[in-house]
Amino acid sequence: MSNEYRAKVFKSGNSVALRLPKALGLKDGDEMILREEQSEFIFKLADQPRKKIDVSGFWGKAAGMIHEPAPKEDFEPRPSSLRKNP
Repeated sequence: MSNEYRAKVFKSGNSVALRLPKALGLKDGDEMILREEQSEFIFKLADQPRKKIDVSGFWGKAAGMIHEPAPKEDFEPRPSSLRKNP
């Protein structure tokens, strides 16, 4: 069962606009796709892009996390032909 709503077209600048009822549940800024098929108009809510998470502020925010220092080398470095020996 679908609901039927009446809406009025009005002039807005050099265009015409259609005011949609609040009962449709649309929010300010929602994008719609309008398609004409066989002299009828079809309105559809456009797919919203996925929101990206800014992780730049996450560093150091984990409560109780203990930072381990970098491991020290437990061995002598191998001799290198590039390094000059004293």
